[in-house]
Amino acid sequence: MKAIILAAGQGTRVRPLTYEVPKPMVPILGKPVMEYLVEELARHGVSEIMVNISHLPEQIERYFGDGRRWGVNIGYSFEGHIQDGKIIATPIGSAGGIKRIQDFSGFFDDTFVVVCGDALIDLDITTAVRKHWQKGAAASICVHKVPRSRVANYGVVVCEDDGRITSFQEKPSVKDARSNLVNTGIYIFEPEVLELVPSGRQYDIGSELFPEIVDRGLPFYAIHEPFNWVDIGRLSDYWEANQQLMSGKLRDIKVPGKQVQPGVWTGLNCSVDWGEVHIEGPVYIGSSSRIEAAAEIIGPTWIGHGCHVKSGAVISRSILFEYTRLGSAGCVEDSVVFGRYCVDKDGNAAHQGDMELDWVGDARVLESGEKVVTMKTGSE
Repeated sequence: MKAIILAAGQGTRVRPLTYEVPKPMVPILGKPVMEYLVEELARHGVSEIMVNISHLPEQIERYFGDGRRWGVNIGYSFEGHIQDGKIIATPIGSAGGIKRIQDFSGFFDDTFVVVCGDALIDLDITTAVRKHWQKGAAASICVHKVPRSRVANYGVVVCEDDGRITSFQEKPSVKDARSNLVNTGIYIFEPEVLELVPSGRQYDIGSELFPEIVDRGLPFYAIHEPFNWVDIGRLSDYWEANQQLMSGKLRDIKVPGKQVQPGVWTGLNCSVDWGEVHIEGPVYIGSSSRIEAAAEIIGPTWIGHGCHVKSGAVISRSILFEYTRLGSAGCVEDSVVFGRYCVDKDGNAAHQGDMELDWVGDARVLESGEKVVTMKTGSE
């Protein structure tokens, strides 16, 4: 079976994370969110995967290559151009990107799966495709039930008792919402659906293609299978995803490394003064990281490789990207620290005065050419 991962967006709602990293490459438990999707697709027999790319495309191509590491074949469709030696991203919409691939080679010649490259799922894709076939659908959406208080954050799907989709509501108010089934960005299409998409221009799946399918009266169904779905559309979602995964909320996704004590995992070559450090799991400490005596770490917390947490520092329910140094007066709570940035779980910049951080950003380059950003105290 074939699939496409939609990975061309610029991830504006997850900035500043996506200033230097494309959204599908944002790490969850130490590996890109898109890698979990590739693994899930491969697990269900999807062997050929196209990826449309636009923003910082070289990072995605360099990491995933031709897909052989996951037992699949991966190809890329670049949406943009090169000007004065620089890559200029010009995405053409979710449906437009699929149509571009189809016009180029006729790649989608049978039932295919569409997934957005910025969510974690454990959907039984095999069962979903089977239900799509049983309904005789031209298009299907995998939907998820959310509390009515959260419907305003999503596209709402309205369907009949048999699952046939009749209309959509884009982020309706709680009062106006006609359903609490929401669009997860996971679709199953027959190739005929792409005949509705115009060539050579921007075209969106949710706001343009789906209403067209309804207007044409094509068999269009919602598939409501129980599964975990963690959308990282916003920075708060990213923080929440890490919290959930470290707490074991998604099946088949485990904290890496070696469990050295209950709820605490480490990578290789860590230096931790276990007798003098206060740790409450779940906590992961990356390889070659150093945690000094009298530091305090409260989970769920992820500490990337090559980090240095000095004596007296406090980290609580947070994410530290690799090569972060936190000084002795540092206090990071419900936040994400990466490169020169520290933001709270809602994406607000954390200032030194607000969080008693005593580090400043300092970029350097190792002999290997790898760029490293450390966070160090002003007195060092």
